[in-house]
Amino acid sequence: MNHEPVELSVNIGGIQLKNPVMTASGTFGYGEEYAPYVGLDKLGAIVVKGISLEPRPGNPPPRIVETTGGMLNSIGLENIGVDRFIGEKLPYLIDSGATIIVNIFGSSIEEYRDVANKLDDTHGISGLEINISCPNVKEGGMTFGTDPHMAFELVNLIRESTKLPLIVKLSPNVTDITEITRSVQDAGADAISLINTIKGMAIDIKTKTPKLANITGGLSGPAIKPIALGMVWEVARVAEIPVIGIGGIMNAHDALEFIIAGASAIQVGTANFINPKATMDILSGIEKYLGDHGIGDIKSLIGTLRI
Repeated sequence: MNHEPVELSVNIGGIQLKNPVMTASGTFGYGEEYAPYVGLDKLGAIVVKGISLEPRPGNPPPRIVETTGGMLNSIGLENIGVDRFIGEKLPYLIDSGATIIVNIFGSSIEEYRDVANKLDDTHGISGLEINISCPNVKEGGMTFGTDPHMAFELVNLIRESTKLPLIVKLSPNVTDITEITRSVQDAGADAISLINTIKGMAIDIKTKTPKLANITGGLSGPAIKPIALGMVWEVARVAEIPVIGIGGIMNAHDALEFIIAGASAIQVGTANFINPKATMDILSGIEKYLGDHGIGDIKSLIGTLRI
């Protein structure tokens, strides 16, 4: 079937993406690892592994366990720190032509601010994703994402510290995700991404010990997709800023469900570990769907769920 060209570009809080397919932080390294499989410049954006002010060793191994419904991880936000990222990883990404979004986190509000400050003056970065949702660290992270007042205070301070567009990544481990949404929106967020992983565990019945050294970890993959889809729909109904859908997106069908629910873009995570070309397959599938259904512009599909 011959199709007319379709328009795939979307704008996420001031970041112009050539298409809505992004990579999820922590599942795509710093981009270089996937270059043999994926045209980095073909992606809507790369969201790099979470970056902190100082390097972090992460949690002790074992840190990843495969479950029947997906993957449990307790990496603990291992990373090389913001200075080495700027000096060692960013130049390659810039040369690749990728649209670069840096996921940042800290153990205090001041640390978040300082990382944002360092990146604010760095060439080649299109935006920041603020991680207030990681369940695998003892301090910071999800603490900010489960308290609307702390979330507001954090995002407000970062907003004052950088001119870069801010995407705030929300945790599903809350009672009412729309309350957190309103808080970060009021504080100056330009977009929202959700969901991060859901806290879970696995046990070795032979040894009667946890399979993860950290005991619990974050569950991702197909098992969390219905939860993520429901939360994206809830958030998209109240948010006045763009929403990015994340959670168990394994193929184009999954991605289209999120877009119809209200997501302006999507991030692919666990699927990258199974098929390193998953993002490219999803992009092709979205383009084919639009062509097959006579939809000339992806933007006209966003939030078209019929109730």
